[in-house]
Amino acid sequence: MDIAKECRKILREAGVNSQSHIDFDVNGEVMTLTLEYIIDAYMQASKESQLVFYAALQKSLDTKEMGIEKFFEGMGQLLLMSHLSEKFEGL
Repeated sequence: MDIAKECRKILREAGVNSQSHIDFDVNGEVMTLTLEYIIDAYMQASKESQLVFYAALQKSLDTKEMGIEKFFEGMGQLLLMSHLSEKFEGL
């Protein structure tokens, strides 16, 4: 199973464009991530992590409180936090 394709399929079936983007404020600087980028970034992780991402995306469809948009906001925040953490460790 190609997990990235399955994630994009979920978005299509939900009527969400994978090129949609989310803006994040990072120390006064706006960082923009597309849903496609977020998916691709998580697909660089281990197979187990990919499956967890996929399962959580599927769950977000069923959860009225969360939804796909909130799911990708949370996943984008995690990406940015880990990126900032790696930059900080390099100092």
